[in-house]
Amino acid sequence: MDQNKKLLELLNDFDNAMLVTRSSEGSLEARPMAVAQIEDDGDIWFVTDRNSGKVADLMLDDEVAVTMQGSNKFAVVSGTAHAVDDRAKLDELWSEAWKVWFPEGKASQSILLLRVEADHGEYWDNSGTNGLRYLIKAGKAYMHGERPETNEAINASVSM
Repeated sequence: MDQNKKLLELLNDFDNAMLVTRSSEGSLEARPMAVAQIEDDGDIWFVTDRNSGKVADLMLDDEVAVTMQGSNKFAVVSGTAHAVDDRAKLDELWSEAWKVWFPEGKASQSILLLRVEADHGEYWDNSGTNGLRYLIKAGKAYMHGERPETNEAINASVSM
């Protein structure tokens, strides 16, 4: 399978992610985010409050990382974040579950979309047969005092 397709397949397995930004003090700040949409080119959409700290961070430095993990699958995407105030796109993406954060619904003026324009991604898929094969290779490598080799089914770095 093509590495880009594999990464997109893994990204679409996740409903939540950690969005990592750089704060005004220079430290890295990570916070959980619900994934609104993953596009075919790897761009990731989120919904946030326009007055949140992450939006303030992005005004100073728009380079971000998005990390996802679960069930022996891991993915990271780095790219540029863009604040998008587009009501038509919000209508397209809207989930009633977001009323927890936006009680006024999609009419709330505090809602802002974030689009992470993906530049680079990497994945590690240790699930299913990939994971079993890796465990066997890791065991053999351990017994021989070596590092296990991985292939692109398990790990790859992808330009997007």
